[in-house]
Amino acid sequence: MGLGNTAKKVQKVADTAEKLYKRVNELRDQLRALRQQVDATSEKVDHIERDFEGQRALLAALAEQEGIDSEAILAESAVEEAESTEPAGSETTDGAGTGTDKHTPAAADSTETTETAGRTETEGSRTDPAKDA
Repeated sequence: MGLGNTAKKVQKVADTAEKLYKRVNELRDQLRALRQQVDATSEKVDHIERDFEGQRALLAALAEQEGIDSEAILAESAVEEAESTEPAGSETTDGAGTGTDKHTPAAADSTETTETAGRTETEGSRTDPAKDA
């Protein structure tokens, strides 16, 4: 009887090893496919970044030609983005302590200016309470 139990155990180990071998091969194939996808995505991102830099340079040249202070608009957008990450319930002021919120007419004008100049990334930088709900 000792040999029969040993044979069953050896067969069980062999079956488990075969299942593990198949699984390792599946994982290897999945990893290979994932690496290819990551490489393709990386190439796309690099291409998009190059296009974005070209568009940014073009936009800066157009803004300069039109007399728009693009650096001030970008700085204001960064401030608005930073304010939008503040915890809910904290009061946002305009720097003078008046308690006005970040959606002042000046902020709306600068966003509109950048939209007409082709800057779509500033559209998403302002928070919209309706979208958050």
